[in-house]
Amino acid sequence: MVPVSFAPLPFAGEELVLTKSNAIYWPPERALLVADLHLEKGSWYARHGQMLPPYDSRETLERLADAVKATGARRVITLGDNFHDDEGTCRLDPYACGMLEALTRALDWVWITGNHDVNMPRSFGATMMEELELNGVMLRHEAKAGETRPELSGHYHPKMRLKVRNRHIARPCAVVSQSAEAERMILPAFGAYTGGMDAGAPEILKALSPARSIDAVLPAKGKLVRFPLFREAA
Repeated sequence: MVPVSFAPLPFAGEELVLTKSNAIYWPPERALLVADLHLEKGSWYARHGQMLPPYDSRETLERLADAVKATGARRVITLGDNFHDDEGTCRLDPYACGMLEALTRALDWVWITGNHDVNMPRSFGATMMEELELNGVMLRHEAKAGETRPELSGHYHPKMRLKVRNRHIARPCAVVSQSAEAERMILPAFGAYTGGMDAGAPEILKALSPARSIDAVLPAKGKLVRFPLFREAA
């Protein structure tokens, strides 16, 4: 089942779906890909004296469960920074912990680890790995310099900043590059408490270089809208 309200996103010979919840659905693999959940970020800040509502993990997992239901996914693959820190796995409240355990039991779940949770001590019954190759596409947390294979990654939390009706807004987006070798994509962050980096920031453009073109892509009113960020000089 593919969400009919969103146009397919062509990538590496596949047709992916960028959902309104900032996940990527890969129909032939029945896989939902999400990046940068940063579970228990609120409790991490509380430990350091900055009090935030402690419900970010619940909200993130509820949105993830909704995305699974909406797409009919049978697999979930996370692209790193699943928890805001390694000890976050121990701080989940019973409700959020039960929700996560139910999801990992019901689905083929793979945790790809990131820089925030490289030593993630608990898997909740799922598989953990540093990176994964799926149907010729590399899945990892941070874009690898000089990668010549198709690649999906996270890490940068890209956002597109727009002016709409005299208001400045920022929306999470994917950033997609095309080169002579392969297409590569940085996914938007999925977590409730994740901030964002400007999609055209030098760090993001460098991470996807060398490239012929780099675009920000986001869903809007049932369509995918592209905003050019870089074009190779003719």
